[in-house]
Amino acid sequence: MQVTRIRALRGPNLWSRHTAIEAVVTCDEAERDLRTTPAFEKHLRELFPSVGPLHAHTPSVPISMAHAVEMTALALQANAGCPVTFSRTTATEVHGVYQVAVQYTEEAVGRLAFEKAQELCQAAVSGGQFDVPGTLAALRELDEDERLGPSTGSIVDAAVARGIPFRRLTSGSLVQLGWGSKQRRIQAAEVDRTSAIAEAIAQDKDLTKKLLHAAGVPVPMGRPVSNLEDGWSAALELGLPVVVKPQDGNQGKGVTVGVADRKHFEIAYEAAANYGGVMVESFLPGHDFRLLVVGNKLVAAARRDPPLVIGDGVHTVRELVAEVNLDPRRGDGHASSLTKIRIDTIAEARLAAQGLTPDSVPAKGQRVVLRNNANLSTGGTATDVTDSVHPEVAARAIEAAQMTGLDICGVDVVCESVIKPLEAQNGGIVEVNAAPGLRMHISPSFGKGRDVGKAVIDHMYPNDENGRIPVIAVTGTNGKTTTVRLAAHLLKAQGLRVGMTNTDGVYVNGRQIDSGDCSGPRSARNVLMHPDVDAAVLETARGGLLREGLAFDQCQVAIVTNMGAGDHLGLNYITTVDDLAVLKRVIVKNVAPNGTAVLNAADPAVAAMAPHCPGSVTFFAQDGKHPVIETHRAQGKRVVFVEGGDIVCAEGRFEKRLPLARVPLTRKGQIGFQVENTMAAVAGAWAAGVSWDAIQKGLASFISDLHGVPGRFNVFDYRGATVIADYGHNPDAIAALVAGVENMTAVRRTVVISGAGDRRDEDIRNQTRILGNAFDDVILYQDACQRGRADGEVLALLREGLVGAQRTTSVVEVHGEFLAIDMALQALKKGDLCLILIDQVEEALAHIRQRVDAANAPTAKTDAGATRTKARRPRRPAPSHAAGSELPVNV
Repeated sequence: MQVTRIRALRGPNLWSRHTAIEAVVTCDEAERDLRTTPAFEKHLRELFPSVGPLHAHTPSVPISMAHAVEMTALALQANAGCPVTFSRTTATEVHGVYQVAVQYTEEAVGRLAFEKAQELCQAAVSGGQFDVPGTLAALRELDEDERLGPSTGSIVDAAVARGIPFRRLTSGSLVQLGWGSKQRRIQAAEVDRTSAIAEAIAQDKDLTKKLLHAAGVPVPMGRPVSNLEDGWSAALELGLPVVVKPQDGNQGKGVTVGVADRKHFEIAYEAAANYGGVMVESFLPGHDFRLLVVGNKLVAAARRDPPLVIGDGVHTVRELVAEVNLDPRRGDGHASSLTKIRIDTIAEARLAAQGLTPDSVPAKGQRVVLRNNANLSTGGTATDVTDSVHPEVAARAIEAAQMTGLDICGVDVVCESVIKPLEAQNGGIVEVNAAPGLRMHISPSFGKGRDVGKAVIDHMYPNDENGRIPVIAVTGTNGKTTTVRLAAHLLKAQGLRVGMTNTDGVYVNGRQIDSGDCSGPRSARNVLMHPDVDAAVLETARGGLLREGLAFDQCQVAIVTNMGAGDHLGLNYITTVDDLAVLKRVIVKNVAPNGTAVLNAADPAVAAMAPHCPGSVTFFAQDGKHPVIETHRAQGKRVVFVEGGDIVCAEGRFEKRLPLARVPLTRKGQIGFQVENTMAAVAGAWAAGVSWDAIQKGLASFISDLHGVPGRFNVFDYRGATVIADYGHNPDAIAALVAGVENMTAVRRTVVISGAGDRRDEDIRNQTRILGNAFDDVILYQDACQRGRADGEVLALLREGLVGAQRTTSVVEVHGEFLAIDMALQALKKGDLCLILIDQVEEALAHIRQRVDAANAPTAKTDAGATRTKARRPRRPAPSHAAGSELPVNV
C-alpha cells in the first residue's frame, strides 16, 4: 500500500459538505480484495475492535486496504471523542488506485488519525502490535489543544446555529464571524468593540473599585501596597481577615482569601507578587458569585464554591484530592467543565489554617477547604443561580459593567445570597473581568446550563442578522471571468463595494490587491475577510475545488456558465464531462436555501444540476423556445432568454426586456457567447436583488476592453484591420470565438494560436480542426505553455488538427508568442481580421496595445521635410521577443 497526495479539504468539496482529509491510496494485487486475506481483518479487529467488520454492509463487494485505512481513520477519531461521521473510498479508473476521504473536525487531528490508521493497518498485515490506547490518548490531547476553548466555542456554536459563517484567524481563539463589511471578531469572550480602555480599567483592581464606589456600587475597602510590610500594615488597618490579590490579575491567579495571621499573609503576599503589584482589601463574608453581563442584561449567574474534600477518617488529604481528580469532568486546562484540584503553597497554607497538612487524615465528614477563592481554574465548582438573582443585585452588576465600559463582563460578587440586595447583607462587588470565562455558565457543576454564547451573538448581531454579504460564485468551462466581471460591475452599479476574484487577480472596490490566477479558495477567503466588501463575486475554478474545496459554506447565487466538451479532462482523475459536472455542481449543492442557482438550460450537463440546488433555479438560454426554458417558465419560475433583439427576464407574469443594442459587450447581440455571459450575469444580479435601473446602467457602461475584460474578445483597430485578442484555450471556447467572428466582415482571416500542454492530445487537435474551417492563415507558436510536453510536441498536435482543413491555405510555425503576434500584424491589410489567442495575457495585451498605438499614431513633418511617427510611450516596456524561426507550410 502506498499513500500519496494527502491534502486537507477545508470547505464543502467533491465528497461532502464536511471538511475532510483526502488521499490517493495505491494497493497491490493482494490488497485490492481483503476477503482473500481473512487473517488481516481478524488481527485488525483484535488490535482495534471499534473499527467493526469491514464487510458488514457490502459482503459481496471487494473491500480494499484503502477502505480499511478509511474506516480505521474515522473510527480512531470517533473513539477519541471527535464528532465525525463521514468517510468514503472510491476506485479511480487506474486499477488499484483509490481516492479516500475521511471527515475531520480539527485538521491536525484528522492528519494524525490518517497517519495512525496506516500504521495500524500495517501492523494488522504483519501480525504486529499497535498501541491503540496511547494513540487515542494522543488524539484526544491534540484535539483539546487544537479545538476552540469552551468560551470561544460556545459563541461560535451559537453563531453557526444562527447561520453566521466563521473563520479561525489564528490557531488560538481569534475568530472572524460574518463576511466582508458585516464581519465581527471575537477572542474568547472578548469582542472587537470592547474598548481597550475599558479592559485596562478592569485589569486595574484599585481603579475599578474607585469607579464603582463613585457610582454607588458596594465594594470592599482596601488599597495597593508597596511591599510586604506595607501590606501587613494595610491588613491591620482594615482588620483581619483580609484578601490578598494581584492588582492586575485574572482567573483567580495569586488570590488568597481569608488571611488571618502573619504567616499566612506572607505566603499570600508572595503568591500575589508573582503577578505584579499587590492589593490588600477587607474580607467580605459569604459566598462567591459570578454574574455575567452582556450588553445591558444579566444573562447568567453562578455560585462558585472553593475546592474541597470530605474526610472519611481513612485517607489523607492528598489521597482524597487524587480521588476527586478522577472525576472525568476534571481536566488540566479550560476545555473540561472542571479543573483538577492542585496542592500548592496556597493550598498548604489554607490547610495549615485548619490545622492540617496534605498528609493529614481528616475525620469522617470533615470539610477540608483547599482554597478560599472559588475560581473554576483553581479547582472550584459552580452552581447555577441565574433564576434566583434579585433585580437589585442584577442592577448593581449591570452598573459595574457599564461604569467600566465592558460590553461583556464577569462581575464577581461576595454576599450571603443573591436573593436579596447587596446593601441589605453587607455584600459587595470585588472585581469586574474582561473576557470572562463562560464554562461555569455553559456546563455548571450543578444546575441548569445557560446558552450564554447565544446571548453574546444576540448582542453582536441584533435583529437576527446573519453577518452574510451577497456571494455570487461562478464556475463552468468557458465565460467564467467575463461573467464574474460583469456581475461585479452590476453590483457596483447598485452602489455596493464589490470584492471580486478571477483568473486575472483579486479586486476590492475597483482596486487590484493581488495578481495572477486567483480563482481558488485562498483568494476568495481574502475577499470575504476584507472589511470594505459589501458583496463578493468569486470565480470558482476546478483546481481550487479539488485542492481545498470551497472558501465558503454557502453562497446566495451559484452561476454555471456551461460544460460543453469540458476542459482539463484527464487530470486529477476527472476524465469525463460527467466527472467534471459532478465537481462543478459543488457550488450548486451549496447554495443557501433562500438562494438561487443560475444554470445554462441549453447545456444538458448544466441543466441536470437543478435538482441538486437547495434553493431556487433560474435557467438561461438564447432560445426562448428551448424545452427547459418553456417548462420552467410555465411553472412560474425565473427564466432569461433572447427574443426580438432583447434579453428577456421573466417570472410568472413579470417580464423585463433589456435591449442588446444597449449592451456593448455583445456588439449589439452579434457575439453569441457574450450574449450568454450577459444573460448569466443579469440572472445572477437579479437573484442578488440588484435593481433593474442598476442592471440597465451597468450593462450600458460595461465595455469589453483591456480594463473591463482583459483577454476576453478585446477588439482593436490596426490600420483599418480588425484585431481580436482572446484567452480561449479549449475547443468549446474556440468554437464560440469562430461563431462570433463569423458575424464580422473580413477580406482575409488570420489566426494566431498555441496550445496548453496539459490538455489531452485530442483537445489540442480539435482547436485547430475548428479553426482550419474558418481562417485563411494560421500562425502556430510555441512559448511558455508546454506544461510538461516535449519541445515541438504541442505544435505537432496543432498541425495534425489542420490536416484536411477546408479553408486554411497557409500555416506558419513560430517560436515565441510576441514574434508570432508581430508576424500576424505586419501581414494585415485594410479590411482583414486577425484573431490572436494569447497565452501570457497581461504581457501579450500590453504588446498588442503598443503595436496598435504605434501603427495608428498621427505623423508629423520633421525639419528636413520627412515624416516621422509619433508613437505614444507604452505603459510598460514591451516584452522581448523569444528567439524563434519561421517555417511556412502550404496546406
